[in-house]
Amino acid sequence: MENLKDVHPIEDFNWDAYENGETLSSVSKEDQEKAYDNTLNKVGDHEVVDGTVIAMNKREVVVNIGYKSDGIIPLSEFRYNPDLKVGDTVEVYIENQEDKKGQLVLSHKKARATRSWDRINAALENEEIIKGYIKCRTKGGMIVDVFGIEAFLPGSQIDVKPIRDYDVFVGKTMEFKVVKINQEFKNVVVSHKALIEAELEQQKKEIISKLEKGQVLEGTVKNITSYGVFIDLGGVDGLIHITDLSWGRVSDPHEVVQLDQKLNVVILDFDDEKKRIALGLKQLTPHPWDALDPDLKVGDHVKGKVVVMADYGAFIEIAPGVEGLIHVSEMSWSQHLRSAQDFMKVGDEVEAVILTLDREERKMSLGIKQLKADPWETIEEKYPVGSKHTAKVRNFTNFGVFVEIEEGVDGLIHISDLSWTKKIKHPSEFTQIGADIDVVVLEIDKENRRLSLGHKQLEDNPWDVFETVFTVGSIHEGTIVEMLDKGAVVALPYGVEGFATPKHLVKEDGTQAQLDEKLPFKVIEFNKDAKRIILSHSRIFEDAAKAEEKAEKKAKKASKKEEAPLIQNQAASTTLGDIDALAALKEKLEGKK
Repeated sequence: MENLKDVHPIEDFNWDAYENGETLSSVSKEDQEKAYDNTLNKVGDHEVVDGTVIAMNKREVVVNIGYKSDGIIPLSEFRYNPDLKVGDTVEVYIENQEDKKGQLVLSHKKARATRSWDRINAALENEEIIKGYIKCRTKGGMIVDVFGIEAFLPGSQIDVKPIRDYDVFVGKTMEFKVVKINQEFKNVVVSHKALIEAELEQQKKEIISKLEKGQVLEGTVKNITSYGVFIDLGGVDGLIHITDLSWGRVSDPHEVVQLDQKLNVVILDFDDEKKRIALGLKQLTPHPWDALDPDLKVGDHVKGKVVVMADYGAFIEIAPGVEGLIHVSEMSWSQHLRSAQDFMKVGDEVEAVILTLDREERKMSLGIKQLKADPWETIEEKYPVGSKHTAKVRNFTNFGVFVEIEEGVDGLIHISDLSWTKKIKHPSEFTQIGADIDVVVLEIDKENRRLSLGHKQLEDNPWDVFETVFTVGSIHEGTIVEMLDKGAVVALPYGVEGFATPKHLVKEDGTQAQLDEKLPFKVIEFNKDAKRIILSHSRIFEDAAKAEEKAEKKAKKASKKEEAPLIQNQAASTTLGDIDALAALKEKLEGKK
């Protein structure tokens, strides 16, 4: 019992009679009750007093506050303090001195809340370490019960290392430090990290002071990013760059390490203040090139996986950390400019031939076209001059078509060798890229790895026939298909074309022939070698007029030849008598004058 110093014994109390069972006394009952009441604390409702835990079980805590009865408080109100035990002093709020059952009603929760704000402020001011119960998760952190007040614990303030599972902290009692109080909104922010940072800072200084390049330390994987792995060395963080995780190529650090994994690392470098520490993992194992088969040589066949693709080639990993480059030019015997992606992709298993091997520089070049025979070694046997084949159109130029008969065997069809009859300005008028075209081998250039090919040679030269059809002076019906400054292109029978200059396009009525007009044309020139036919429409009626004029002249000439002998005959038949008569007549006429 507390406050026993204030208890005053009843005067003249007969203790002998009390021991013998005689409870009667000369002192009145009221005086006895008054004396008993003096032994108890004077308490009032809604007060906060200190009490002593005198008993506790799984559900309740019995607290004595020096009153005539003890109070019972639910154990849940003490969940923030798992170390509560009998004999501890606790603060309680008197809700009611006596309920219907005569029981003293107490509350620890209300007592804490009544005094909590003052205690929270005092804890901040004195940098006091306090205990709190983590009630639940919330956005960005946790809600902590501190002195009955719901305080906020940010996720970043739980520990010095990132927290991946917040739920494991729910229901725990931990020590905290009050770091911020908003008096206006009654908001409290607490931190557990602040308690251990000071200790870690000291550890960090000790660790940093002992760091040396080449030193091997044990660390824990703290965080994994796309560019590397952060390792906790015991309060000091270091970074293993993705290129230092393995001698082989690593696309994702998760392929090599896992969170919270413990591993040995070597210090590669650090800045002057040792704040940025570069670590290595692969450096703890020998370089794969040093373990490469010493008998491996140029010309050997190797197998590997495509690990990196570029337009200019592919990197093949033939062993972890040992790569060779297949340049795009070594992927095919073809000389066409192509991308390496046309031949393979990342992840493909390929076989290749070693072309160069430099163990000191740790470089190797590979080829896959060498797995096949070079088609140009036997080009005369497979594609002799005069042989016919089907090729694929690969590219156009103004002067011809580049085609590929097979991979590595290219040829050119000159624009003049596409057609016997059509005048082609550009190959795109005749074929298209990717199309198949029949060809005949005209010439082999083995040194430059190029064939001269023809398409029109697959057919007989129709100009041998045209020579007998379109003879000079012959007339054929033609259609004007194109008008040019220097004349017109005329389509003739059998798919051949001729040309007429403007003066040969004048019609009989004096007008000029127009596009798409169908007219008779006379051949005025035929050149088989140049494949040229010169035509004229105006010559038809001009020649006809000339022929008619010539005929008339001929007829007149013939008539004159007939009159001349008659005159000669008449002159020859004149006699001397006739001459005399004429002379007489002459004299007579002169006399009349």
